[in-house]
Amino acid sequence: MKDQRTIGLKKECLFCDIAEGKKGEKIVAQNERYLAFPDANPSAPVHLLIIPRVHIGINGGAEEKKHALDGILSFAREVAKKMGIGSSYKLLVNAGYSATKTPDHVHVHLVGGWKSPTEVRHI
Repeated sequence: MKDQRTIGLKKECLFCDIAEGKKGEKIVAQNERYLAFPDANPSAPVHLLIIPRVHIGINGGAEEKKHALDGILSFAREVAKKMGIGSSYKLLVNAGYSATKTPDHVHVHLVGGWKSPTEVRHI
């Protein structure tokens, strides 16, 4: 069975290192629970990753994920406004290794900033 890490049981996690300031990523928005930083391979004019500061594994407890995602959605609205895309953006959540090769840490992609609907690329 795959490792099912949740809060406090992280092994090595890139996103936890970013949240702890160990990677020097440019943080564009943050509060006590979440932070947002640019995606390394952007697929839109604005492409940010939003993560909880505390490690929550993708396959971890349902209650922790629900609570984290509820907060992320509110935080994403604030970040979108700050980035000037508050009226039109997408939120994407990946789950599991087959969907993504990113860390096992709950995260949401905030993408937007297109000048017209014809510019929007599928993600």
